[in-house]
Amino acid sequence: MAARIAYRRIYEEASPQDGRRVLVDRLWPRGLKKEGADLDEWLREVAPSTELRRWYGHDPERFAEFRRRYLAELRDARHREAAGHLRELAAHDRLTLLTASKDADHSQAAVLAEWLAEGRR
Repeated sequence: MAARIAYRRIYEEASPQDGRRVLVDRLWPRGLKKEGADLDEWLREVAPSTELRRWYGHDPERFAEFRRRYLAELRDARHREAAGHLRELAAHDRLTLLTASKDADHSQAAVLAEWLAEGRR
């Protein structure tokens, strides 16, 4: 499943290789109109909690701890259903997780892509 899951910034131009495009941010991306967004769905329920997002602040030095805490959140009931939905999408089509983060490699989209590729439950 790893080759079927990717992540990228939502501001990048869509590609035919993207497959299903799912925004995994809790907040709508700044400067992007919903009518012009090239995505299949917005799954904000899988995003990190507001508290975790605020604590992290997209500081790369906190990424390892952010990753650990976010993976723990993905096991809770609130996130489990949304994560299951992403697994289902990835099982049937290529899946691209979208984020507005300036550093996609240090975002929840990167953590989610790795987690889904590893098949964690």
